[in-house]
Formats: sequence, structure tokens, C-alpha cells
Amino acid sequence: MTKSASSPSSVRVGLIGCGFYALNHLNSWRDLASDGAILAAVCDRDEAKARAAGEKFSAPWFSDARKMLDSVPLDLVDITTRMDTHRELAALTAERRIPTVVQKPFAPEWADCVAIVENAKAHGAWLAVHENFRFGSAMMRVNEVIKAGTIGEPSWARICFRTGYDVYKGQPYFYNEERLAILDVGIHVLDLARVFLGDVERVYCETQRRNPKVRAEDTATMTLRHLSGAVSVVECTYEARRSDDAFPETLLEIEGPLGSIVMKKGEVMTVTTQGLTFDDRVGTPLLSWTTRPWHVSQEAARNTCKHMLHAVRAGVPAETSGEDNLKTYALVEAAYESARTHASVRPKA
Repeated sequence: MTKSASSPSSVRVGLIGCGFYALNHLNSWRDLASDGAILAAVCDRDEAKARAAGEKFSAPWFSDARKMLDSVPLDLVDITTRMDTHRELAALTAERRIPTVVQKPFAPEWADCVAIVENAKAHGAWLAVHENFRFGSAMMRVNEVIKAGTIGEPSWARICFRTGYDVYKGQPYFYNEERLAILDVGIHVLDLARVFLGDVERVYCETQRRNPKVRAEDTATMTLRHLSGAVSVVECTYEARRSDDAFPETLLEIEGPLGSIVMKKGEVMTVTTQGLTFDDRVGTPLLSWTTRPWHVSQEAARNTCKHMLHAVRAGVPAETSGEDNLKTYALVEAAYESARTHASVRPKA
């Protein structure tokens, strides 16, 4: 970790990438000032974006990542660029042994993800992935109920992200991606399946391209057999057409020997256990900078940043360390291979 003039309890954060989703990270780091976060610098190769972010968030701005890393003392770097730049940028921070959070997806291909992890390990650098669905308030509450043993060990689940929201408006490059739904949002729900039911033995997947304007798959239906013996159905699509679109919420059902958990639209959780049923509205009030319907994702981003901040300060791995995220990315790879071969696939070790 680069030495800084800040107090031991503070963490000087540098952010690289001031595009579409980065605003949520920038607001999160500003929100976390009371927890010790200091937004010390921002960078984007588009000078106008860098300047705008620097001026809005009162931070020095750069259009060259190397220059920022070499001229500003940093305790943590948050990489919020598109995935095809992650390997190169993570190498820069690893060489300087600066703890780094990389936005998901980790990288375009499995080999790149492994290379990022191995390079950080070789330099003794702390590394994590900003995999934020598991840090959403509703999903954390589900995990608390599971860990409390309320429904017993989960044996079956359906985890869904189904929407018709126009995701292409903010990210038009989605039209030309070679891999889309699974790598962009499926990776989130696959990660939740791991969190709730444990690691996975095999994956079966069917994909569809329902929007003729899109190059890659926009829909995926995946069946997972977990090492525990549990089975989960993981679904994602950008082509759902319904009046009650829950975007960007994840809806789910989880069953165990003692009961079940159902998460419905509006972040309303119904728990049934040993014959008793109760509802719990687990959503939280809007933050000063969050707006509906994005507040679910925005709050998850803030919770993720908070987790990273505390992990770096404590000198412990993040829940979503680089090595942990490889296990989730392996499910992505297995899903694509299964869709190609029409057979179940064991994830990479």
C-alpha cells in the first residue's frame, strides 16, 4: 500500500473511469467520508469526463492513469472502466502494490481474470471485484435469514433477474457484445446462487437471442447442481415484457426443510418457517443521491464500497476477492460452454 499523509483510519481512494455507472461509485465514496474514505483523485481518458467528475466531487482529476498513480498517494484504487481495460489497469496498480477494486465483469475472458489474480498475488497486492448484488440490502437480509438456520439448509432455489428495461440506452455498446446477458447480469445472479446455496458441481444452460438487434444472447436459463446437493434455477433476461417490471430488483424463492424465503417486487420478503409466515419490507429509504428505480443498485454499490473500505483498512480479504470471483466467473464460462454443447458442464477449478 502506498504511504499517505492521511490519518491511520482514513483511506485515500483514487477512481479510474468516470463513465455510465461510475457516478454511483463517486457518490458512494463521498457518502463514506464519515467512515474514513477520502476521494483523493479521479481519472478518465476522456478529459471532459475526468474534469466534470473532479469538479463535481472536489477531487484532482487526470486523463492518464499512470500519472495519477505516480503523483497522488493512494490507499485504494477503484477501477470502474469497461472490462476490456481491467487487465492493463490492474497491472498498473499491482506493480505499485496499491489495493484495488475492479468493477465486474472482472474481464472479457477467463484467461484475463486468472492473469489479473495471479499478477496481484505475485506483487502481494490486495485485490477485489465490485460484485455488488450480494451487498444489496435485500440480498444481505436473505443471507442473514439463511445463516440463522430459519429455513434449514437450502435445498432448492429460483433466482431471477427478468426485465424489459431499456439497458441499451445507457450502454449502447451492448448491441455488439459477443457475450451479453450471462456475462453482464447473469454473473450477478450466479454469484447470489453461490452465496445462498454454496459452490457448484455442474451447470446446464440454454440461451436465447430474442431481440434481433442484439448480437449475443439476451436471455439465459441455467440449472445449477450445488456441491451440497441443492439445485437452483438461475434466470436472466433483458427481454421480459410485463406491467410489473421489477427492474433492477432480483426476485427469488429459496426452500429448505424448515421453510422458505420469497423475495417479491418492492423488496418484500416473505419467510415461512415451521408453519409460521411473516412479511418483512427489507428495502431502505432513498439516499440523498439515489433515485427510483436505480436506488436498489445504487445502494448496493454503496454497501460494496463500504465493505471494501473496511476490508482494506483491516488488512483482510474482501468477500469478493479476486480469487473468490474466479469461482463465480467459472460458472459464467460453464454456462456458455453448456449452451454451446447442450450438455451439463463442470466449472473450472
